[in-house]
Amino acid sequence: MPVAKKPTRTAFRKAATIEPVSAIQALAMLKQQASASHREGLARFGIPDDHALGVPMAKIQAIGKRIGRQPALAPALWDTGVYEARLLVAFVADPAQLGTAQMDRWCRDFDNWAVCDTLCFHLFDRSPHAWRKVAQWSGRRGEFEKRAAFALLAGLAVHDKAAGDDGFAEGLRLVEVAAADPRNFVRKAVSWALRAIGQRRAGLHATAVALARRLAASEDATERWIGKDALRDLTRPQVAQRLARR
Repeated sequence: MPVAKKPTRTAFRKAATIEPVSAIQALAMLKQQASASHREGLARFGIPDDHALGVPMAKIQAIGKRIGRQPALAPALWDTGVYEARLLVAFVADPAQLGTAQMDRWCRDFDNWAVCDTLCFHLFDRSPHAWRKVAQWSGRRGEFEKRAAFALLAGLAVHDKAAGDDGFAEGLRLVEVAAADPRNFVRKAVSWALRAIGQRRAGLHATAVALARRLAASEDATERWIGKDALRDLTRPQVAQRLARR
């Protein structure tokens, strides 16, 4: 049996700084950082403000860092329905402990792009169930549920350093299947995923560019938009230079 490693002083310090926080206490932290002007500006970005406090993302992340990963807190925060509390879930939930039912439940509750993208890019893409959810959610009918599949795929392209190319090749197939969906929040996420995969490494870049060119030449308006949007990004000299260094 392997001998357990003795905890370091750093580990003891980290453990000591994490104290249990209730949903009421977390909401109080958020309210202390709230701004009426920030709340009023949310509508300009297509975010409903009827359940919002008006806390900037940087301050939400700072509160999340202060609280630390507290899995038991996350469901209670989510159930408040408060916009910023749901964003905070991404920084206090533990991706290793997320179950598939919990991920599905939160995905079904998505009602704006900001909560969807924040959970996908800061939490779900670190879960061991992430790849399975990309495939499952890509077939969902709800606009934000389907967006979640491609926001999650984009997150994996950026953060899953150990993944091979096969999963991303399948991801590009899902991109092509979804590319005719004209709904604004779906098409933007599909383009995001295509661009993120294309910037991962040279081989995937060539495949992604080829797909983008096919879409750009399509008779379907949404496919053309996605193809042209991706090509503008993937053919930038900076992208080629960055890929050459990898």
